[in-house]
Amino acid sequence: MIRGCAYHGPHDRALDLFAEMTRRGDGLVPDSFTYPYVVDACARLKMWRGAEAVHCRALKEGLDAVPAVGSSLLAFYVASGSLGDARRVLDGFAIKSVGLSNRMVSEYAKARDIKSARELFDAMAERDVVSWNAMLTAYVKAADLVAAKELFARMPVKNIISWTTMIRALSDAGDFVGMRSLFNRMPARNLVSWNCILSSYTKHGRFRQAIQMFPRMLLEGLLPDSFTVVSVLFSCENLRKLRMGRWIHANLVTMALQVHAEVGTALIEMYAMCGDIARALVVFFKMDRKDVFSWNVTIRALAVHRQADDALKLFDLMRKQGFQPNHFTFMGVLLACRYSYLVDQGRRLFDMMHKDYGIPPSLQHYGCLIDLLSCNGHVDEAVAVLQGMPCRPDSEVWRALLGWCRIEAGLGSAEEATMGGLVQSSGDEMCVAST
Repeated sequence: MIRGCAYHGPHDRALDLFAEMTRRGDGLVPDSFTYPYVVDACARLKMWRGAEAVHCRALKEGLDAVPAVGSSLLAFYVASGSLGDARRVLDGFAIKSVGLSNRMVSEYAKARDIKSARELFDAMAERDVVSWNAMLTAYVKAADLVAAKELFARMPVKNIISWTTMIRALSDAGDFVGMRSLFNRMPARNLVSWNCILSSYTKHGRFRQAIQMFPRMLLEGLLPDSFTVVSVLFSCENLRKLRMGRWIHANLVTMALQVHAEVGTALIEMYAMCGDIARALVVFFKMDRKDVFSWNVTIRALAVHRQADDALKLFDLMRKQGFQPNHFTFMGVLLACRYSYLVDQGRRLFDMMHKDYGIPPSLQHYGCLIDLLSCNGHVDEAVAVLQGMPCRPDSEVWRALLGWCRIEAGLGSAEEATMGGLVQSSGDEMCVAST
C-alpha cells in the first residue's frame, strides 16, 4: 500500500501508513524495501524535513547504507540542492557503486564545483564511460578547455556523448578548425553527431559551412530529422539560399519527414527572408498543426513584405481559430500598420493588446506606435505617447522622433520636448506598462 500511494497518490497517505507502521507493536517494522518509497513520497510532497526524519530513522536502524535506501536518500538530497548531505550519504557506503558516484560527479558538474567533482572522480575505484563523460562535462561547463582536452585524450573508451561534448566545447571556444578535425576523426558518426556539428555552425553564424556539410551527411546514408532540417533551413535563410531551401522542401517526403509546426515555421521564415512570400503562405496554409509561433512568423513576414491587409486578416483568423496572441503577435501587426501607414488600425491594436489581452507594451511596441504616428504627421500625439510611457524611452526612440519633428514644419514645441527627452535618455530599457 505504501508503494502504491508513494507512486500514484495520495502521497501523504503513504506517510500516514509509514507512521502507523512504526507505531505498531506487533513486530512489523519498516525494512529496506519500505524506506525508498517513503523518501520518494516526501520528495513528491517537497517535505524536506520529513525526509530528513526518515533518514534519521533509517540511520538508527542501520539501513541507510543499504543500496536501495541510500540511493533514494541521495536522489532526494540532490533534488533538494543539498549536495553536502548527498555526499555524506554516498560516503556512508562501504562500497560505492559506480552509478551513484557518477550521479554525484554529474551533480558537482552542474553546480560547477570542479574541485569536488575531480576529487570524487580520482577516488573512484572503478570508472565507466559515464564517469569519464561526467568529468569531461564538468570541465566543459567550467570552460576549462585545456583540462577537457587532456581528459578526453586519456579516456579509455569514448562514446557518442564524449565526442559531441568535445565538439560543442571546441565550438563554444571558437576553435572551428579543431572542431572539424575532431569530427573527422570520429570512428563512427550518427545523426546525433551530425546534428551537433550543424547546430554548432549555425549557432555561431557559420552558415556556409553548415550548408556545405549537409550534402556530405546525406552521402553517408543518413536521413535528417527535424532538428537537422531546421538548422540547415536557418542557414539558407541567413544566406538567402532560396534554391537550396526549395530543394530541402521538395525532398522532405524522400527524407520521411512531415511538415509539422517546427519544420513548417522554418520553411516559412526561409521563404519569407528569401523574398518568396507566396510560397511561404502556401507552406503555412498546408500545415496540419500550427502553433502560435508559426502564426507570428507568418504575420510578421506579411508585414515586412508590405502586405498589411493580409497580415491583419491572418491576425483575425488566428483569434477566430482559438489561438491566443502574445507580445510577438502584436509586434507583427503593429509593424504591418507601420509599414503600410495604417494609423487608426495601429492605435486600435495597441489599445487591444493592453485592454483585451492584458499584455503590457514593451519599449519595442511603443517605438513602433510612435514611429507610425510620427511618419503620418501626428508628431504631437507621438510626443504625448512617448511622454506618457511608464519608464524612460531609449535614445533611439527619441532620435527617430526628432527626425520627424525636423521634417515636419511648425513643430517647434514638439521638437523642443523631443530634444529635452533625448538629453535625458540613457541606454536601452525594457519598458513594461503598469497595470
